[in-house]
Amino acid sequence: MVELPGVEEHELADKYPVRLPVWWARRGSAGVHPEIAGVSGRHVILRFEKKFNRLERLAHRLLGGTKEIRRPLDDLNSLLWELSDGNRSFAEICRILDSTFHERVAPVQERTALGLRNLKILNCIAILDEPFTDGWPTGPGVTPPNQNLPPLDEELDFDTEPLECEVCDWPEEE
Repeated sequence: MVELPGVEEHELADKYPVRLPVWWARRGSAGVHPEIAGVSGRHVILRFEKKFNRLERLAHRLLGGTKEIRRPLDDLNSLLWELSDGNRSFAEICRILDSTFHERVAPVQERTALGLRNLKILNCIAILDEPFTDGWPTGPGVTPPNQNLPPLDEELDFDTEPLECEVCDWPEEE
């Protein structure tokens, strides 16, 4: 893999981004992507339960609408999402993104940090000091315990099948 000038000096270089418990799935066909474990090259979509205040709940009852928010990610952020399994450092993720998307992701450190920052604002990603040790499920199709998402329409064709290395179960309590 090519060395990236400055990536090792970035404030996040030795940090480990990890997906938080968020319902997500893959969709579409695979695009450009590296051949590494946990990466499909497909687009990712995130689902969140809408939280209504009293007035919004009344308006929702009267006007109808969905009880969820869907956030589709583009190809760059979908790959960033898949790479953020808690076992790859920021520097390693930057090198993979750079070798996959070349000038399209330049400057890679800033674009990657911005993507992670945006996902962190949505409470979808945590940035750890050490590699992740499977404290929660990070795989697709897992509804977090604090959300009550409606069942999916089968016609949507979202793929929630985990890849070989993805954790989709809550750890056993001792």
